[in-house]
Amino acid sequence: MSFQNILVPTDGSEAVKTAVAEAVELAKTAKGHITALFVKDKYATDAAADAAVGYVEEQCKAAGIPFEKTVLSGVPAEVIAKKSADHDVIVMGTLGRTGMKKLLVGSVAEKVVKLATCPVIVVRNSE
Repeated sequence: MSFQNILVPTDGSEAVKTAVAEAVELAKTAKGHITALFVKDKYATDAAADAAVGYVEEQCKAAGIPFEKTVLSGVPAEVIAKKSADHDVIVMGTLGRTGMKKLLVGSVAEKVVKLATCPVIVVRNSE
């Protein structure tokens, strides 16, 4: 299976940085390209979207990886899952929450794994 068309959902958090590094390495190996996806919910600003996709763009440019960005509005897990139809793989970060925090906040990554139509690589933040 070839993972050339890589989707990297980003919210600009520290958890995403580890996932971006993994996606860049995967793209190098597969001679692929990366699409950074920022999903604007009702609280997100344009500045947050620009910063989040900007980080992915910087990492891709530094590694010589072809890059494009997409900013869409909606419920993050649902939008990411919908975009999975256009990609070979999703590489995304997670904070690795457990217990009460996970119960209260939920996990976008977990929902994406259930809903996506392509493989999902979930990279846990190293903190």
